[in-house]
Amino acid sequence: MKLLSKSFAIIAVLIVQGCALTEEKSQSMINQLVIAEPLPINYKSEVALARLTEVIQRAEVTDEQRAQLFYDRGVIYDSVGLRSLARLDFNRALHLKPDMVDAYNFLGIHYTQLQEFDEAYEAFDSALDLAPDHEYAHLNRGIALYYGERSLLAVDDLALFYQQKITDPYRLLWLYLIEQDVDSVDALTKLQQRAKNISDDIWAKSIVNLYSGEIDQAKFLQDITVNVRSNKEFSERLCEAYFYLGKLSLLKGNKRAAANFYKLALSTNVYEFVEHRYAKLELDLMRQEMLQEPEIN
Repeated sequence: MKLLSKSFAIIAVLIVQGCALTEEKSQSMINQLVIAEPLPINYKSEVALARLTEVIQRAEVTDEQRAQLFYDRGVIYDSVGLRSLARLDFNRALHLKPDMVDAYNFLGIHYTQLQEFDEAYEAFDSALDLAPDHEYAHLNRGIALYYGERSLLAVDDLALFYQQKITDPYRLLWLYLIEQDVDSVDALTKLQQRAKNISDDIWAKSIVNLYSGEIDQAKFLQDITVNVRSNKEFSERLCEAYFYLGKLSLLKGNKRAAANFYKLALSTNVYEFVEHRYAKLELDLMRQEMLQEPEIN
């Protein structure tokens, strides 16, 4: 009995110590996190939506002018997260003006978010047929190809987009994300080489440094607040930071951390940012993957 009691006592101590260590680790992780107040909808956007709607309904304008009004309203709807209304207006604009390049580009983005990849490719192809030098159509088609599991094709679009401005850290990051899906070792080597073209004065260089292994996650999170001048800037920075932390966590096989980072990115309400758009898609893809995993008996 004494031996049994002693064993229980040892187990109890180990459990308490384990709980304490887990709690300490969790608290440490919480202390590292930096969270901004979610961005509210800009009242100027609300006023602009009201005015555009009134003009569309009442003004005597040409089809081309009305198409531009629908497009402008769609852009504002998109910026405040009203995606379905935005798509409706972009389609209305194209019905009136079938050669509106930017409307095709926006529709392609929305179809990508909905995982309707064939429609996305068609929209981006239409944009590029009309404007072969449209940089962001190449970016967005590349992203659509990446999420549509066609990374080999996506590399061409992202390489072209990156070459237009090799000092842009975001262009480098998206090119890396797609290249690593093809060859992770070669992609990391190229990332480290290309990182030399980016100024240390740009805050997003920290994201590149995190991916290249120059700094760790703790240092990265510590640097997020440096030279931030407003809550808007802070929210935008966090949206980017948490999305790329999510991608990095996923690359390392830590799905739970990735999901939490994506949710944090979404919580900023920075609807216009590519990182916000695809954080939601990343979560959707993770949920679908979980549903497809075979049950363990």
